[in-house]
Amino acid sequence: MASKTAVGIDIGGTGIKGGLVDLDEGKLLSDRIKVATPQGAEPPDVLAAVVKVLAQLGVEDPSVPLGVAFPAIVKSGRTLSAANVSPKWIDFEAEKFFEDGLGRDIHFANDADVAGIAEVRYGAARGKDGLTILTTLGTGIGSALLYNGVLIPNSELGHVQRAKHGKDAEAYAAYSAMERDELSWAEWSARLQWYYSHIEFLFSPDLFIVGGGVSKHADEFLPLLDLKTPIVPAVHRNNAGIIGAAALALG
Repeated sequence: MASKTAVGIDIGGTGIKGGLVDLDEGKLLSDRIKVATPQGAEPPDVLAAVVKVLAQLGVEDPSVPLGVAFPAIVKSGRTLSAANVSPKWIDFEAEKFFEDGLGRDIHFANDADVAGIAEVRYGAARGKDGLTILTTLGTGIGSALLYNGVLIPNSELGHVQRAKHGKDAEAYAAYSAMERDELSWAEWSARLQWYYSHIEFLFSPDLFIVGGGVSKHADEFLPLLDLKTPIVPAVHRNNAGIIGAAALALG
């Protein structure tokens, strides 16, 4: 297999996705494989689901570089938080757990951070100076901070607090909140307006990028936002986690 290919696995609160990636082009070489995240998302069950994805991709060969993205703060291979997965992941040696279970070396990182890597290498953040903030709108809100193309890891901007209600922003403004509360695009955009205005005030970014599956409907909600900062959809949308994880597998 060519040296410029790798596998990316993107573990989320509702689905686990994977694909073989051409790292010269930043594009999938395979179909995107997706399985449901197991109920409760405990470590052994998530590992079994990842094994299933790799088997369906036909890339169980440990010589193929593998990157894994996970919805948690990740430091030195440990998951220090657990967003929309089992609390058993908190302070867990996740990278070693996956390496032992898969019988291969991996590169392990936060899911929004790897989406940011995909966009800075192959997408909307490529060549951009200053501060770019990528947010992924899905089950929760993930974030990646990119300054002059360099990732500042483990930002957790989905967890800024709403003073009025004392809840995390993602509980109010994630795409899952739109589905849960049966909001129209306009109603959801009003929640996003609060969120992005607040992040804009805190960080004064030069560019916002919106990722996650809902970014394919960007025309429905981005034009409704009134911000000083340009805001654009992610180029790689819901594949950014797969592509970024694969890219990091080769450094």
